[in-house]
Amino acid sequence: MDLEIVKKVISDQIEEIDIILGDEKLIARDIADPSKYLQKPNILAILGVRRCGKSTYALALARKLGSFGYVNLDDERLFGMPSSELGSLVEAWIEVLGREPDIIVLDEIQNVEGWELFVNRMRRTKRVIITGSNAHLLEGDLSTHLTGRYIDLHMYPFSFTEYLRSKHFEADIDRIAGSSVSSRIRKHLEDYIDTGGFPEAHILGGTILARIYKDIILKDAILRYRIRNRKTFNEVARYLISNYSREFTFSRVARVCGISNKNMASEYSRILEEVGIFFYLERYSPKLSEQYNSPKKSYCIDTGMIRSIGFNISENRGLMMENLVAVELGRRISNKDDGSELYYWKDHSQAEVDFLIRKDGAISELIQVTYSLRDEQTRKREIDGLLKASGELGCDELKIITWNEEEIIYPDDRHIHLIPLYKWLLQ
Repeated sequence: MDLEIVKKVISDQIEEIDIILGDEKLIARDIADPSKYLQKPNILAILGVRRCGKSTYALALARKLGSFGYVNLDDERLFGMPSSELGSLVEAWIEVLGREPDIIVLDEIQNVEGWELFVNRMRRTKRVIITGSNAHLLEGDLSTHLTGRYIDLHMYPFSFTEYLRSKHFEADIDRIAGSSVSSRIRKHLEDYIDTGGFPEAHILGGTILARIYKDIILKDAILRYRIRNRKTFNEVARYLISNYSREFTFSRVARVCGISNKNMASEYSRILEEVGIFFYLERYSPKLSEQYNSPKKSYCIDTGMIRSIGFNISENRGLMMENLVAVELGRRISNKDDGSELYYWKDHSQAEVDFLIRKDGAISELIQVTYSLRDEQTRKREIDGLLKASGELGCDELKIITWNEEEIIYPDDRHIHLIPLYKWLLQ
């Protein structure tokens, strides 16, 4: 690739960096600071769905650490760059910046096939930050070459606390009970659910979500995985986003979307999970065969995207709350990185628990999500599900997340904590 083109790209992107990092509205993210890890040559991989804030975070971190060179490999002028020419980036940085950077930031690295060897060579003398919109970016050759010489962070769209920070609203959970502040927080929560957590949606409005969705589907999925049947792939994505917080099977996806082979439905669903737009929970069972063969539950990475893209979406606040809790649990488990696993639970009588957290071989917490327990039928269903699972699995940490109900109830000599969604999100 022509060095002058590479230099032009880097020069243009430097101007963009100045705008991004010069923005007084830069929002701090609730992620453990990895600076200590990068005190010596190493690799930090920041992974997450497109446009969730990876680039901004990577740039802010690099500026904090010292002299850096940056390139966004999603730039169309660099399309098709072979891995053998990645070395030209260093030469271009030297000419444009007047120095060789100590830190290099390679944004959306998955756009260059075979990038692993270049990054492995660079990390021997430099601190390297890479970002990628693919959940399995670090599998395969890179992990083999590095043998533990990297750390990965998984980013999500804004959490509720990050969203409140963007609104200059600092919530102290110990001081909001029974105050007017709680009603203001609930109003913010309604907006957060409707608009979602993608940073641009709160700057440009919810209409940008359709553009983000199309970019993810086209650039990260269809083009990268060379999907030929684009229409069917889009139908699978639309089906999953329209049936959020519900069970699904690959056979049903295939049948509804007119696919003759359920393996194709499975492959398309896997790709949609890898690019970060969906994630799936397996039904918990001590028998792995039952776990793998049972229906999965589908969740979208962003509630605002559900409202913008989903077909025939009902105003089911309970399902939206469940999707939001699923994303938040995924975020918390990812940030802790303590080996916790997330499932849902269901028995032969259809008693169900929305979320089951397993850690160190034991069930540590059972969580239900419902808008309200005022309806007696709903109350019985949610409580009975928790009690059945608690008895079968030996777990006493029981919780029901509601919109605004808060108390501790004591059925069958157990205690169940009812907690409002906004308080749980702020914990």
